[in-house]
Amino acid sequence: MTEYYDALETRTHQAREAAWMQALPLQIAHAQAHAPALASSLAGVQASAVNSLAALARLPVVRKQELLDLQKASRAAGGDVFGGFSALRFGAHMPRVFASPGLIYEPEGTQRDYWRMARAIFAAGFRPGELIHNSFSYHFTPAGSMMETGAHALGCTVFAGGTGQTEQQVGAMAELQPAGYIGTPSFLKIILEKASEMGVALPSMRKALLSGEAFPPSLRDWLAERGVQGYQCYATADVGLIAYETASREGLVLDEGVIVEIVRPGTGDPVAAGEVGEVVVTSLNPAYPLIRFGTGDLSAVLPGPCPSGRTNTRIRGWMGRADQTTKIRGMFVHPKQVADIVRRFPEVLRARLVVSGAMAQDEMTLKVESANASEGLSARISEAIRDVTKLRGTVELAVPGSLPNDGKVIEDARSYQ
Repeated sequence: MTEYYDALETRTHQAREAAWMQALPLQIAHAQAHAPALASSLAGVQASAVNSLAALARLPVVRKQELLDLQKASRAAGGDVFGGFSALRFGAHMPRVFASPGLIYEPEGTQRDYWRMARAIFAAGFRPGELIHNSFSYHFTPAGSMMETGAHALGCTVFAGGTGQTEQQVGAMAELQPAGYIGTPSFLKIILEKASEMGVALPSMRKALLSGEAFPPSLRDWLAERGVQGYQCYATADVGLIAYETASREGLVLDEGVIVEIVRPGTGDPVAAGEVGEVVVTSLNPAYPLIRFGTGDLSAVLPGPCPSGRTNTRIRGWMGRADQTTKIRGMFVHPKQVADIVRRFPEVLRARLVVSGAMAQDEMTLKVESANASEGLSARISEAIRDVTKLRGTVELAVPGSLPNDGKVIEDARSYQ
């Protein structure tokens, strides 16, 4: 029994990047030819020239709100329900359509393990020939199908448990004796508590792949005390699996089917390794070829390789949301506006807009890191704040490295009592 799902997990960084750069220009050209929305956003881009991570970083970021807006506009006009992002059309090549809150519609193609979940399921300890109790919903959202198709690709049988009906869930587990559970961590806790209340033993439940919500160490330990080793994965309905936990439990390893960047919120600019920023994903899936898709989630790259022997980059996992748009004195201020201010001043390394004061008495301070602040820099930045946001704000200079590394570009520190 191998400890890796396939040989891709232990490639050298050079081999992995070479494979990406061979596939990326083809994916760009494919998106331009078959996904009208991406053809528009990538207009003028020579696909063959996007053959490095630096070239990829120069392309525009497509954020979830933009995808939603284009889908809504297209549907209102009687056009493509996917807003021009899908390379597939209804029919045999698209067996299912799902919906995320918004509503954002996502296609499911016919590729084996379309959402690429088998890798995460394997890393959680599941093996071919086992039965998996899948408690992700099979209604509207793709989570149930994401896990089922991954389990099938791994060679496992799935019991479609879904959510709710806790006593019946316990009964099915007791009778079918699944090797483990896939679903949200909170629902697994509910099931195990109900089993204890009913006096029903679940001796086969020894492993779990968990997603869809936070999985704190306290709950991980609670499950372990009851004989269940739980591992988490990070996936979205737009791009499928992004990263997964291994037995080393040191961050999440990136999936082999996506190119992930961490960028400064409100921009498309990659941050330094270890700095918290927005997760931006380029999917190599030809059916839904999202290029530089901004997930809106925050994370950071961890240094060094995974102790499990997998060589792909690790991230810290989900660390909050990147959309920090804040209303100040009746005006919305966006992270992109903070980035626009910073770009005007090469001396500024990082910035953080702090909004303070009691209700209806907003005060706005832009804290900026600068190693060599020129004379009058604060005054010039203050003018830029007024120019970009149409609001007055003060400037506070800070030494490099002094601002918190939490991905926040706008911090709302107001009192709402």
